[in-house]
Amino acid sequence: MESDAENGEDIGRRVADLEVRWVQGFTNRNVGFVNDKTICYPCGNYILFVDIETKKKTVLKCKNGHVGAFAVNGKSQVVAFSDQKLNPVIYIYTFPGLVKRSEIKGQAQLDYSLLAFSYTGPYLASYSSVPEFALSIWDWQENILLCSKSQPGVTVTSMSFNPMNWHQLCLSNENSLTVWNIERNDQEHHLKSKPVRLPAEDGSLMYNQDVFFSHPGIQDLYYGPVLPISAIAGLAGDEAETFRPKDDIQPSVHPTVHCWTATSDLYMGCEEGHFLAINVETLKASLLYYKPPRDTKERRRTQFHSLPLLSDDSLKNEEDKRRKQKPVLLAMAYHKDGLYAAGSDGIVHFYQIKGTHYQMDNCFDVSEPIISLVFSPDYNILLVETDKGSVYVYKPSQNEKVIKLLDACNDHFLSADFLTPGNKYCVSVAISGEVHVWLLEDGAFISKLCLNTQATAMVCCPSSYSVAVGTKVGHVYFIDVTKVETPRVVHRVLLSNLPVQHLQYDQSGQYLITGAAEGHIFILDARPSKLFQVLGYLVMSSEVLGLSTIYDVESELVEVMALLCPPDLRRARLEIFCLPSAITIDNDECIDERGMLKNSVIQKHQYELEYPLSSAVRQKGDTVYGYCKHAPFICKYHLTKKKTWKDVSVTLSEKRIPSHQFAPGFLHLSPNSQLLASVAKDGVLFIHDAVTLETVAREHCHSYQGQGIGSLAFSLDGQFLLVNGMDDGTLVCLKWKTGEDEIKEPTDDWRLILAFLNNSIYNENAVLKSMEEWNIATESLLESSLEMESQEMLQKKPSVEVMDEDSYLNLNILSTDEMTWLNQKVQKAIKEEIKKFADKRKELKKGIKKLRKTIQEMMYENEQAPDIERLDQQEFNLDIEEQERLQVESEQEVAKIRKEIEMENLAKCYLRDVIKKECWDSMSIKGRAIKCFHAAYEVKNYPMKERSKEELEALERVLQLKKFESADFKIRKEIVEFQPQAVPPKEEGEKVEEEPATDEAPSSSLIGSLSAQFGGDTSILYHQMDLHTREQKINQIILLQDIIYKVKTAFNKEFDTVARQKEQEIARVKERNLRIQEIVEQLELQEEVWEPALTDDEIPERALTVQDSEIKVEKYLTPEQRAKAEMMAKIEMERRLASLNSARQRALYDMMNGVLEIKKEDILKIEIPPPPFVSKPDTLWNEEEKKVFKEFEKKVKELNEEREKYRKTLETELKKLQTSIQETTQTFDDTVSKLFERKVKSEMVIYQEELKINNLLYSLLLDEELSTREAGLNHFLDKKQKEKLSTAQAVQVARAQDDAYRETYDNLAAEDKILERGFKKEFSDVPAHHIDHLFKLYKRRPRAQKIKMHLDTANPYGDRPGSARAYKEALAHLMKAIDEMDDPENMPEGLDPTVWERFCLARRTKVESEQLVKRKALTLAEMQAFLQKRIDDDEKIRMDIEKILNELNTLREEKMRFQLDLTIQFLLKQGQVELESAAELIPDYTDAILIHKSVIEELNCTIRAQGEKKIASMVESKDFSKGIFQLEWEHKKMKMLMEDLNQKARDIQKLHVSRDRQLFLSVLNYDSRITQQVSVMEQTLGVMDKLHKKNVKNRQKVFKDLEKRICLKEQANYKLSQELQEMLVSVSERRHIFEAADTQLISEKAAKDHYRDIVQRRQLVDLAKEQAQEIAVLQAEVERLRMRTFPALFETEY
Repeated sequence: MESDAENGEDIGRRVADLEVRWVQGFTNRNVGFVNDKTICYPCGNYILFVDIETKKKTVLKCKNGHVGAFAVNGKSQVVAFSDQKLNPVIYIYTFPGLVKRSEIKGQAQLDYSLLAFSYTGPYLASYSSVPEFALSIWDWQENILLCSKSQPGVTVTSMSFNPMNWHQLCLSNENSLTVWNIERNDQEHHLKSKPVRLPAEDGSLMYNQDVFFSHPGIQDLYYGPVLPISAIAGLAGDEAETFRPKDDIQPSVHPTVHCWTATSDLYMGCEEGHFLAINVETLKASLLYYKPPRDTKERRRTQFHSLPLLSDDSLKNEEDKRRKQKPVLLAMAYHKDGLYAAGSDGIVHFYQIKGTHYQMDNCFDVSEPIISLVFSPDYNILLVETDKGSVYVYKPSQNEKVIKLLDACNDHFLSADFLTPGNKYCVSVAISGEVHVWLLEDGAFISKLCLNTQATAMVCCPSSYSVAVGTKVGHVYFIDVTKVETPRVVHRVLLSNLPVQHLQYDQSGQYLITGAAEGHIFILDARPSKLFQVLGYLVMSSEVLGLSTIYDVESELVEVMALLCPPDLRRARLEIFCLPSAITIDNDECIDERGMLKNSVIQKHQYELEYPLSSAVRQKGDTVYGYCKHAPFICKYHLTKKKTWKDVSVTLSEKRIPSHQFAPGFLHLSPNSQLLASVAKDGVLFIHDAVTLETVAREHCHSYQGQGIGSLAFSLDGQFLLVNGMDDGTLVCLKWKTGEDEIKEPTDDWRLILAFLNNSIYNENAVLKSMEEWNIATESLLESSLEMESQEMLQKKPSVEVMDEDSYLNLNILSTDEMTWLNQKVQKAIKEEIKKFADKRKELKKGIKKLRKTIQEMMYENEQAPDIERLDQQEFNLDIEEQERLQVESEQEVAKIRKEIEMENLAKCYLRDVIKKECWDSMSIKGRAIKCFHAAYEVKNYPMKERSKEELEALERVLQLKKFESADFKIRKEIVEFQPQAVPPKEEGEKVEEEPATDEAPSSSLIGSLSAQFGGDTSILYHQMDLHTREQKINQIILLQDIIYKVKTAFNKEFDTVARQKEQEIARVKERNLRIQEIVEQLELQEEVWEPALTDDEIPERALTVQDSEIKVEKYLTPEQRAKAEMMAKIEMERRLASLNSARQRALYDMMNGVLEIKKEDILKIEIPPPPFVSKPDTLWNEEEKKVFKEFEKKVKELNEEREKYRKTLETELKKLQTSIQETTQTFDDTVSKLFERKVKSEMVIYQEELKINNLLYSLLLDEELSTREAGLNHFLDKKQKEKLSTAQAVQVARAQDDAYRETYDNLAAEDKILERGFKKEFSDVPAHHIDHLFKLYKRRPRAQKIKMHLDTANPYGDRPGSARAYKEALAHLMKAIDEMDDPENMPEGLDPTVWERFCLARRTKVESEQLVKRKALTLAEMQAFLQKRIDDDEKIRMDIEKILNELNTLREEKMRFQLDLTIQFLLKQGQVELESAAELIPDYTDAILIHKSVIEELNCTIRAQGEKKIASMVESKDFSKGIFQLEWEHKKMKMLMEDLNQKARDIQKLHVSRDRQLFLSVLNYDSRITQQVSVMEQTLGVMDKLHKKNVKNRQKVFKDLEKRICLKEQANYKLSQELQEMLVSVSERRHIFEAADTQLISEKAAKDHYRDIVQRRQLVDLAKEQAQEIAVLQAEVERLRMRTFPALFETEY
């Protein structure tokens, strides 16, 4: 315990001290074995040690508050932990004595995050948090820091030593895993880290390519050298070494747990569910795969199931679902049989690993995620810890069932209290609703009850063994604890829907005061005999912060004080009310109909205090203690009785003392009101004297890191205190350390209180035991009666009255599962009001129905009325207030929407202004277009901004610089290229004439663009082959931009000219259209006149103005604007009416159609009126009338001729105008087409210049990237050179230390040899036979101690003591054996004892020297290994430096080549490219070089001459080849002729000699004979022709006769067809008659005849076939005989 002197406080009076009686708590941090049978774990400010067999607990307190990092070593039986303060300290305690072994003070400023003991040796590793993030290795026995290494910003979640080698550690976090090696050089230790290459999230191995160094295999000859991404990103510092683009970064697995193996390798689990094996030597991780077992027999597994809160089916479904998911390993423990691992699925698995595969068995299931697996030091017990803090014990070797050692609750402790009388049991509740019962003597766990709801408050009843628990949903549970082993819920009440915040019993245990949210306080009868009846409630003016009660034994009056802090006041308010015994005797008289306590009964008083308080308690005598809310002060007030309720005077404090705590806090009074306890967020408990407020005792039982103390409770005797933390999950029981006289007075008070309560306790406990256990079924019995009553009421009501208020309330009752007490009272009051005013309600209903009927009739009449007289629907709303409210709401909504629209319009206007400013106002030349009249061409100009002052200054600077360079180049050329005057002037003239030709050639090809033809000046540009420096390229870009600007400006001028021309053409067309429109109207043609106009693209200013015709909605006018518009419309109407009433206008219109003279255009409208007598018949006309009519006809004829003549004139004029318009517009279209072509060429020129600019920009960018790359390499080189200096220095120091130590070792070895050589000299006085015997004894050594191997041990790492410990044990064994050898019994006979003593001393000296030499040899070997590692590191850095230098040289060569190898743009005509076209889009010009044109021409001339020679030789060769081909052709021809003749000879030999051939051979003049035969045949043909014509004429006559016969036959057929129809009718009639008669015999006879005919016909057909076959055989025989008589000619061989 921390004393007051250590904290710098002087306590005036000290009565007693507090001691920690016991501590209960759970942890979700790693639990460890401190020996084979004891575990330990941190809990708040304490470390708890639990014996597995006896479950006895031992407590070790951290004096400085909360326990930070924690570690335990079962081999050495020590624990290490750090405190959480500035400059934290690591404490190491031994067990079971709990003696502080050492105290380590490191360099950590804020906190240690991890601690770990080595498996062998006295070594401890610590890892500090922000800001150091340092790994430190300590020798905790000697309290020495061996080495330390910081890695800023790297947090570590797990750390462990290699059990086989303490020189190796493994550190892991969520993203990486690192192996650290401790290298030793004599007394120096060094830390070296090696990160492990983890696979990707999917388990595949990642290839980490070096992103800093370039790769020679990757080249790009077109775009320049290929640089690393860091150089492209512009990084040259340390970031360039590790920079990778976001898309290239492949996330790796996220480690969760690791475990060392017996082969010094690692097993690792990750969040992705993979199981990995890591080789520490190669630092490579490989994925292990599951291999199912061959046989179906599974190893025996132990089943464990926690207490199920769900049904068996749901629990089984949850378990199946959890098993199907891929588990994430969170804990591992290595065993000699295999690996035990567990994780998120809550199952402990046993892995048997072989190679890259493993087999897995399930050991047991705890149904909770497991975060830690730890074996005991003897590896017989496996400790399993879950994330909630529960701890299980399992023995793998015995396969016993799992034992739950610690059963953690689901959440932190909320509150704790003593069970009456407070000297035997205590009760605690967790936030999750778990109620625990503890034994007060030693804190042993007795029982647990889970409420399955979130608890907010808990208190124990003084008058019975019952516990009240308040919940967040407004319930209050009453728990029977008469049997502490089986607590049960006996009653539950739902006060309201507000969470219960405070529970307080009065000292007599008669009332339970419940404080809920929103200032509600409920008063309940605390006695089970009254079934915990709710007596009433009251509502305070604001939230209740605390409750305090005082019981007056004489008057049996309970006074309750409620602490309030209204938000509108900056001070506290106390409201005090009384609870007389009348509220339990006659409760209905003390409350109103809604359950609220009457003010006349409770006598409420109110006090205003000067400060805002967070807690207040009241003592007898009207004394109040308060804890200030914003300042750490404790104030003491004395309350005076107030005369009236409205007295609001502020009460001032009598005394105020500082509390030395972190506000806010709260206060507690002891049962005898003599002690005042104050607690706050700092976790320190202060006990004050209630009279003097002096500090009596103090205890640091909790910490600020755990949010301080949550609750405090005194026992009735005042000897015990229960204190639980807010968030640290710790419950601490404190007890006074006092003498007999000092506790006499509180004991007497306790006995008096207990005597007063004993009677009620006995009676109430008897009732409590008899109460049934509460469940949902018992609760529903109370509700069922209400439901039955409501159903009866519904049945009595008719169906029409369903929507009445009472039925509505009844339906509400039926719809709720559980109604609050407050709502029940409200509904009961409503029912009573309904019964009380039932008659009045009926009258009101009748009046409402009558009024409703009247309004409906009025609405019906309104619908029948005309529209102008019809009222709106809302006019019939009788609720004027509701109507006004709706009107106001609608106006507010309209105003809101209008405001939103205005804000939206304002935003759009702002956006429009920004766009207009950037894209329109800033343009000196606005973007517009020109369209053709008839074609689809459209030409746009170049929108251009005004060049800024900086751009013009840069251009002027570049032009001036170019002038200076040109002048300088001209002067240097005159100086360098000076030629003597002896050169003939003719040659000079020729040269002068040739120079322009040579200058013109590059102007059209080497410039690379045609900008000179489109307004650009290319003479100011640099030559493309001279652009080497960065400044030249930048100047060239500025000049090219100026050329582009000039090209665009030149085109815009032409564009403006054409635009003005179009405006003129449109004006001319409009003028002509006026005349065309007049002609069309005069001719009354239905033609539309073509009206050309400029579009929005041609006049873009239109887009900035909105025409009225574009607005499709009605414009909103304010009342003022609407009145003004109406007035203007009225004035315009009056003006029009006045103009129409003019007499002069009416007369002119009546006489002459509104004109004063007749124009020529009106001739078509002139009509000559006919004489009036036309209506009479012409026979009645007289001569005069006839004469007049003739004149009328003459005038009409003349008028028509005039009209026709004028019409033709108009048509001619119309065609002329239309033709003129068509020609002019077509001409303009041609102009626009030319402008379009000009635009295309201008675009081509601009693109050419922009291509130049892009090439230059790319070269500048590549130049910058090369410079960045060079800077990065130089930075990396400097870094490596500094490392080289440090490594070289380390090598030098290590070599010097090695040489010095080697010299020491050589000296020791030499001295050891000298001792052996000087043995005979030293014992020269001894006889010779004794010397030989003594020398043999001198050389003899005891046998080395053999390490006993325990084959039955389960430790996979074996018994491996540390090197120092092993050396000490071996040396002690050796010295013990030497002592045995020095025994006088081993002395040779006859030897002097003094000589023997001298011999023993010499031998001991020799043995010690040998052991020292051996130890020095081992140390020397370590130093040599350390030196070799430093040499290897130095060599590695040297090779890195060489690699960087090679990279720098390569980069410089690339940079030089890039600066000399320029990109030049050419303009080449088609057919002038001298290279063969490639198949790719971009030809490969890798082997191409740029040479002068003259070289090509000379080469072409040479090629042409050689080509002519080659052609001549080819012609000669062709002629010769032609002769050869002719001879070959003739040879082939002769061969073919020979073959033809041979074939003819063969044909002749095989030819058959017929009569014709015989005749041909025998007759001499065969041709004349043939001619004669032909003539005879011609005569015969003539005769046959004549005969044929004669036959044709005869056949024609026959044909005509046949036609006549056909006509006759047709007529006959027609008659026969008519007869046939009649016959068919008669046949059908006869058929019917025949069918009706019996004709079976006749049909059978006919069938037989028909069958006989068929058989006969078949026989005749077969006979004909046989005869035909015989004829064919005979013909074949005849032919054979005929062929035998023919002569045969055989082929002869030549």
